Amino acid sequence: MGSRLRNIQARAAEHGRLRTGYTQGNRPMRSSTWVVTSHSEEHVRTAAKLWGGEPEQWSPLNSTIPQWRVITNAPAIEALITPGDPLNQYNEMWSKGGCQRRCDGETELLSRQPCLCARQFGEEWHLQPKGRVCSTTSRLNVMLPDLSGMGMWRAETHSFYAAQEWGGMVDMILAGTNGQGFIPVTLRIEPRQRVANGETKKFPVVVVELRGVTPRQALAGPMTATTALDPAGQARAAIEAPRPDYLADAQAALTVDDVQDVYRAAHSAGHLTDDLIAALKQRANDLKTEDQGPGPDEDGAYPVEVVETPSQPSWPAVAQPAAR
Repeated sequence: MGSRLRNIQARAAEHGRLRTGYTQGNRPMRSSTWVVTSHSEEHVRTAAKLWGGEPEQWSPLNSTIPQWRVITNAPAIEALITPGDPLNQYNEMWSKGGCQRRCDGETELLSRQPCLCARQFGEEWHLQPKGRVCSTTSRLNVMLPDLSGMGMWRAETHSFYAAQEWGGMVDMILAGTNGQGFIPVTLRIEPRQRVANGETKKFPVVVVELRGVTPRQALAGPMTATTALDPAGQARAAIEAPRPDYLADAQAALTVDDVQDVYRAAHSAGHLTDDLIAALKQRANDLKTEDQGPGPDEDGAYPVEVVETPSQPSWPAVAQPAAR
């Protein structure tokens, strides 16, 4: 591999955004399905083919640069969490002049003062009307494996409740992978509601879920790119893999050690049965009979050295010859 500049952090290009809302005129609207936006018409048209919707040109609020967007029909899409830490979260307040506040929950980073919202409104500051306090902003960089390009897509939510779940989910994954390898996930928009002060409030929350793998697999360490790209196919291939012919392998064995290897392979695969164990014992005894090594001592015992590896399953007593 070639060299890299040590004073610049390498990162993939951002291809576009995954949004849970859109603008209708100057009015912001919530969406129960994903909205895909990009400067690339090709990316948006491909997204429309995959997830439905009509591509259209569109300009974000306070911007004169046109982009492309599609309001899809999909409340859930497949994605990959990429190596590194894909999530950053801040409490932010924006105006036409740019970002006015950016807080890590304790310190407002632009002014270096303690959290202004909590100081003014207390621990439940997030219940204040939008615009009066910061918005809890979470940005998750993911790869969309079915769109062209090797760049990133940024999913963004301003939900206080989603921020808790995103942080917990990503931190558990990073604990298992140490930020290495890809993890297949589903990004799903889930409707929620909460009751406070006698009022019921409905709102969408973006949920990040493992896709096609179990927590055991996700936390066991980095998985291969092949598994991450097609976890269902890898699981299906494992199920459909032909069962080895252990009896044929045992018949081809030349030593008792070879028969023991067949036993351990069947044990690891969960294929051991009483009939198979009996057949392997018989084959091992046959090999002992054929062995031209030293005969029995005066007590009728054969000198046999048995070496067991603690991490491997115990081998049944087949190393001894059949009783006479």
